[in-house]
Amino acid sequence: MHKFYQMYPNFQTSDKSASIFQTSEKLTWSHICELVTIDDELEREFYEKECISEGWTVDELHRQKESGLFMRLAVSKDKQGVLMLARKGQQVQAPEDVVKSTYTLEFLGIEEKKRYREKDLEDRLIDNMQMFLLELGKGFTFVKRQYGLTINNVHYHIDLVFYHRILRCFVLIDMKRGAVKHKDIGQMNMYLGYFAKEENVEGDNPPIGIIMSHYKDELMVEYATYGMDSNLFVSKYELFLPNKEELRKMVHDILVKK
Repeated sequence: MHKFYQMYPNFQTSDKSASIFQTSEKLTWSHICELVTIDDELEREFYEKECISEGWTVDELHRQKESGLFMRLAVSKDKQGVLMLARKGQQVQAPEDVVKSTYTLEFLGIEEKKRYREKDLEDRLIDNMQMFLLELGKGFTFVKRQYGLTINNVHYHIDLVFYHRILRCFVLIDMKRGAVKHKDIGQMNMYLGYFAKEENVEGDNPPIGIIMSHYKDELMVEYATYGMDSNLFVSKYELFLPNKEELRKMVHDILVKK
Protein backbone atom coordinates (compact mmCIF):
# COMPACT_ATOMS: atom_id res chain seq x y z
CA MET A 1 0.00 0.00 0.00
CA HIS A 2 2.92 2.32 0.72
CA LYS A 3 4.36 1.68 -2.76
CA PHE A 4 0.93 2.26 -4.28
CA TYR A 5 0.69 5.63 -2.49
CA GLN A 6 4.17 6.60 -3.70
CA MET A 7 3.60 5.60 -7.33
CA TYR A 8 -0.02 6.73 -7.70
CA PRO A 9 -0.33 9.75 -5.38
CA ASN A 10 -3.05 11.35 -7.52
CA PHE A 11 -5.34 8.35 -7.73
CA GLN A 12 -8.24 10.33 -6.25
CA THR A 13 -7.48 13.57 -8.07
CA SER A 14 -10.37 15.41 -9.69
CA ASP A 15 -8.11 16.54 -12.55
CA LYS A 16 -9.06 13.97 -15.17
CA SER A 17 -6.47 15.36 -17.57
CA ALA A 18 -3.76 13.90 -15.36
CA SER A 19 -2.28 10.84 -17.06
CA ILE A 20 -1.78 9.06 -13.75
CA PHE A 21 -5.53 9.39 -13.05
CA GLN A 22 -6.40 8.06 -16.48
CA THR A 23 -4.12 5.08 -15.91
CA SER A 24 -5.52 4.37 -12.48
CA GLU A 25 -9.17 4.46 -13.49
CA LYS A 26 -8.68 2.20 -16.53
CA LEU A 27 -6.82 -0.59 -14.71
CA THR A 28 -8.08 -2.97 -12.06
CA TRP A 29 -6.59 -3.17 -8.60
CA SER A 30 -5.01 -6.52 -9.59
CA HIS A 31 -3.28 -4.83 -12.53
CA ILE A 32 -1.94 -2.12 -10.23
CA CYS A 33 -0.66 -4.73 -7.76
CA GLU A 34 1.45 -6.15 -10.61
CA LEU A 35 2.60 -2.72 -11.76
CA VAL A 36 3.77 -1.47 -8.35
CA THR A 37 6.34 -4.30 -8.26
CA ILE A 38 8.18 -2.50 -11.11
CA ASP A 39 10.55 0.05 -9.60
CA ASP A 40 11.79 1.55 -12.87
CA GLU A 41 9.43 4.37 -13.88
CA LEU A 42 10.01 4.04 -17.65
CA GLU A 43 9.42 0.31 -17.57
CA ARG A 44 6.28 0.68 -15.46
CA GLU A 45 4.93 3.41 -17.75
CA PHE A 46 5.39 1.13 -20.78
CA TYR A 47 3.39 -1.70 -19.19
CA GLU A 48 0.67 0.73 -18.14
CA LYS A 49 0.30 1.96 -21.74
CA GLU A 50 0.27 -1.57 -23.18
CA CYS A 51 -2.23 -2.84 -20.60
CA ILE A 52 -4.67 -0.12 -21.58
CA SER A 53 -4.16 -0.18 -25.35
CA GLU A 54 -4.03 -3.99 -25.69
CA GLY A 55 -6.51 -4.89 -22.96
CA TRP A 56 -4.11 -7.30 -21.24
CA THR A 57 -5.50 -9.48 -18.50
CA VAL A 58 -3.56 -9.64 -15.24
CA ASP A 59 -2.06 -12.99 -16.30
CA GLU A 60 -0.97 -11.52 -19.63
CA LEU A 61 0.60 -8.54 -17.89
CA HIS A 62 2.44 -10.86 -15.51
CA ARG A 63 3.77 -12.97 -18.38
CA GLN A 64 4.96 -9.96 -20.39
CA LYS A 65 6.59 -8.46 -17.31
CA GLU A 66 8.35 -11.74 -16.45
CA SER A 67 9.55 -12.16 -20.04
CA GLY A 68 11.09 -8.66 -19.92
CA LEU A 69 9.11 -7.42 -22.93
CA PHE A 70 9.95 -3.75 -22.40
CA MET A 71 13.67 -4.42 -22.11
CA ARG A 72 13.70 -6.85 -25.04
CA LEU A 73 12.13 -4.18 -27.24
CA ALA A 74 14.29 -1.40 -25.79
CA VAL A 75 17.72 -2.97 -26.41
CA SER A 76 17.33 -2.50 -30.15
CA LYS A 77 16.66 1.25 -29.83
CA ASP A 78 18.63 4.40 -29.11
CA LYS A 79 18.03 6.65 -26.09
CA GLN A 80 15.17 8.58 -27.71
CA GLY A 81 13.64 5.34 -28.93
CA VAL A 82 13.63 3.89 -25.41
CA LEU A 83 12.00 7.04 -24.00
CA MET A 84 9.39 7.01 -26.77
CA LEU A 85 8.67 3.33 -26.10
CA ALA A 86 7.98 4.11 -22.46
CA ARG A 87 5.80 7.15 -23.15
CA LYS A 88 3.72 5.80 -26.04
CA GLY A 89 4.03 2.02 -25.84
CA GLN A 90 4.89 -0.14 -28.83
CA GLN A 91 4.15 1.68 -32.09
CA VAL A 92 3.59 -0.41 -35.24
CA GLN A 93 4.27 1.51 -38.45
CA ALA A 94 6.72 -0.65 -40.43
CA PRO A 95 7.63 -4.38 -40.76
CA GLU A 96 10.63 -4.03 -38.45
CA ASP A 97 8.28 -2.79 -35.70
CA VAL A 98 6.54 -6.18 -35.47
CA VAL A 99 9.64 -8.43 -35.51
CA LYS A 100 11.64 -9.21 -32.36
CA SER A 101 15.30 -10.19 -32.53
CA THR A 102 14.57 -12.92 -29.98
CA TYR A 103 11.27 -14.62 -29.16
CA THR A 104 10.70 -16.14 -25.72
CA LEU A 105 8.71 -19.39 -25.90
CA GLU A 106 8.97 -20.56 -22.29
CA PHE A 107 5.21 -21.26 -22.26
CA LEU A 108 5.79 -24.31 -24.51
CA GLY A 109 7.30 -26.20 -21.59
CA ILE A 110 10.14 -27.70 -23.65
CA GLU A 111 13.32 -28.25 -21.68
CA GLU A 112 16.39 -26.59 -23.16
CA LYS A 113 18.37 -29.82 -23.64
CA LYS A 114 15.46 -32.07 -24.52
CA ARG A 115 15.47 -33.48 -28.05
CA TYR A 116 12.47 -32.37 -30.07
CA ARG A 117 11.41 -32.22 -33.71
CA GLU A 118 10.28 -29.15 -35.61
CA LYS A 119 6.82 -30.73 -35.75
CA ASP A 120 6.80 -31.01 -31.95
CA LEU A 121 7.63 -27.30 -31.74
CA GLU A 122 4.89 -26.44 -34.21
CA ASP A 123 2.34 -28.67 -32.41
CA ARG A 124 3.01 -26.93 -29.12
CA LEU A 125 2.73 -23.49 -30.69
CA ILE A 126 -0.70 -24.42 -32.05
CA ASP A 127 -1.74 -25.80 -28.65
CA ASN A 128 -0.59 -22.54 -27.03
CA MET A 129 -1.74 -20.16 -29.76
CA GLN A 130 -3.12 -17.57 -27.35
CA MET A 131 0.27 -17.26 -25.63
CA PHE A 132 2.10 -17.29 -28.97
CA LEU A 133 -0.05 -14.41 -30.25
CA LEU A 134 0.77 -12.52 -27.05
CA GLU A 135 4.49 -13.05 -27.67
CA LEU A 136 4.22 -12.08 -31.35
CA GLY A 137 2.70 -8.75 -30.33
CA LYS A 138 -0.14 -6.49 -31.39
CA GLY A 139 -1.98 -6.88 -34.68
CA PHE A 140 -1.42 -10.58 -35.46
CA THR A 141 -4.31 -12.83 -36.52
CA PHE A 142 -3.84 -16.54 -37.22
CA VAL A 143 -4.60 -17.76 -40.75
CA LYS A 144 -3.39 -21.34 -41.18
CA ARG A 145 -0.89 -24.00 -40.21
CA GLN A 146 1.10 -25.83 -42.92
CA TYR A 147 -0.08 -23.44 -45.63
CA GLY A 148 0.33 -25.32 -48.91
CA LEU A 149 1.51 -23.86 -52.19
CA THR A 150 2.61 -25.46 -55.48
CA ILE A 151 5.25 -24.12 -57.86
CA ASN A 152 5.96 -26.07 -61.07
CA ASN A 153 4.29 -29.19 -59.63
CA VAL A 154 6.48 -29.08 -56.51
CA HIS A 155 4.56 -28.83 -53.24
CA TYR A 156 5.73 -26.66 -50.34
CA HIS A 157 4.29 -25.93 -46.92
CA ILE A 158 4.79 -22.82 -44.77
CA ASP A 159 4.73 -23.70 -41.08
CA LEU A 160 2.51 -20.82 -39.89
CA VAL A 161 0.74 -18.00 -41.71
CA PHE A 162 -0.69 -14.92 -40.01
CA TYR A 163 -2.23 -11.68 -41.22
CA HIS A 164 -1.25 -8.39 -39.60
CA ARG A 165 -4.31 -6.19 -39.38
CA ILE A 166 -2.36 -2.95 -38.72
CA LEU A 167 0.22 -3.32 -41.50
CA ARG A 168 -2.33 -5.09 -43.74
CA CYS A 169 -0.02 -7.86 -44.87
CA PHE A 170 0.56 -11.60 -44.55
CA VAL A 171 3.25 -12.75 -42.11
CA LEU A 172 4.90 -16.08 -42.97
CA ILE A 173 6.74 -17.95 -40.21
CA ASP A 174 9.01 -20.99 -40.57
CA MET A 175 10.33 -22.71 -37.44
CA LYS A 176 13.80 -24.28 -37.37
CA ARG A 177 14.87 -26.54 -34.51
CA GLY A 178 18.58 -25.90 -35.01
CA ALA A 179 20.53 -23.25 -36.87
CA VAL A 180 19.09 -21.45 -39.88
CA LYS A 181 20.81 -22.32 -43.17
CA HIS A 182 21.22 -20.26 -46.34
CA LYS A 183 18.79 -22.56 -48.20
CA ASP A 184 16.12 -21.76 -45.57
CA ILE A 185 16.54 -18.06 -46.34
CA GLY A 186 16.25 -18.66 -50.09
CA GLN A 187 13.13 -20.74 -49.56
CA MET A 188 11.48 -18.02 -47.44
CA ASN A 189 12.33 -15.46 -50.12
CA MET A 190 10.53 -17.66 -52.64
CA TYR A 191 7.48 -17.85 -50.34
CA LEU A 192 7.40 -14.05 -50.12
CA GLY A 193 7.47 -13.78 -53.91
CA TYR A 194 4.65 -16.29 -54.25
CA PHE A 195 2.42 -14.54 -51.71
CA ALA A 196 3.08 -11.12 -53.26
CA LYS A 197 1.99 -12.34 -56.69
CA GLU A 198 -0.57 -15.05 -55.97
CA GLU A 199 -2.16 -14.42 -52.57
CA ASN A 200 -2.20 -10.65 -52.09
CA VAL A 201 -5.36 -8.82 -53.04
CA GLU A 202 -6.02 -5.13 -53.53
CA GLY A 203 -5.09 -3.21 -50.40
CA ASP A 204 -2.58 -5.78 -49.14
CA ASN A 205 1.00 -4.68 -48.53
CA PRO A 206 4.05 -6.85 -49.32
CA PRO A 207 4.26 -9.92 -47.05
CA ILE A 208 6.70 -10.31 -44.17
CA GLY A 209 8.77 -13.44 -43.69
CA ILE A 210 10.21 -14.53 -40.33
CA ILE A 211 12.47 -17.54 -39.87
CA MET A 212 12.65 -18.49 -36.19
CA SER A 213 15.67 -20.62 -35.34
CA HIS A 214 17.22 -21.77 -32.11
CA TYR A 215 20.66 -20.64 -33.29
CA LYS A 216 21.59 -17.77 -35.56
CA ASP A 217 24.89 -17.19 -37.36
CA GLU A 218 24.79 -13.41 -37.78
CA LEU A 219 27.50 -13.29 -40.46
CA MET A 220 25.95 -16.05 -42.56
CA VAL A 221 22.55 -14.37 -42.33
CA GLU A 222 24.02 -11.03 -43.37
CA TYR A 223 25.62 -12.54 -46.48
CA ALA A 224 22.68 -14.85 -47.31
CA THR A 225 20.18 -11.97 -47.20
CA TYR A 226 22.38 -9.51 -49.12
CA GLY A 227 20.25 -7.73 -51.72
CA MET A 228 17.12 -9.64 -50.71
CA ASP A 229 13.70 -8.36 -49.75
CA SER A 230 14.00 -6.16 -46.65
CA ASN A 231 10.81 -7.80 -45.33
CA LEU A 232 12.69 -11.06 -44.66
CA PHE A 233 13.87 -11.46 -41.06
CA VAL A 234 15.77 -14.14 -39.18
CA SER A 235 15.12 -14.24 -35.43
CA LYS A 236 16.16 -16.48 -32.56
CA TYR A 237 13.81 -18.19 -30.15
CA GLU A 238 14.58 -19.17 -26.57
CA LEU A 239 12.83 -21.85 -24.53
CA PHE A 240 13.41 -20.11 -21.20
CA LEU A 241 12.82 -16.67 -19.72
CA PRO A 242 15.62 -14.15 -20.37
CA ASN A 243 17.97 -12.79 -17.73
CA LYS A 244 16.16 -9.56 -16.89
CA GLU A 245 19.07 -8.10 -14.92
CA GLU A 246 21.36 -8.37 -17.94
CA LEU A 247 18.69 -6.78 -20.15
CA ARG A 248 18.11 -4.03 -17.61
CA LYS A 249 21.83 -3.22 -17.56
CA MET A 250 21.87 -3.03 -21.39
CA VAL A 251 18.92 -0.62 -21.37
CA HIS A 252 20.57 1.46 -18.63
CA ASP A 253 23.74 1.71 -20.72
CA ILE A 254 21.68 3.01 -23.65
CA LEU A 255 19.99 5.64 -21.49
CA VAL A 256 23.21 7.00 -19.97
CA LYS A 257 24.93 7.46 -23.33
CA LYS A 258 25.22 11.09 -24.41
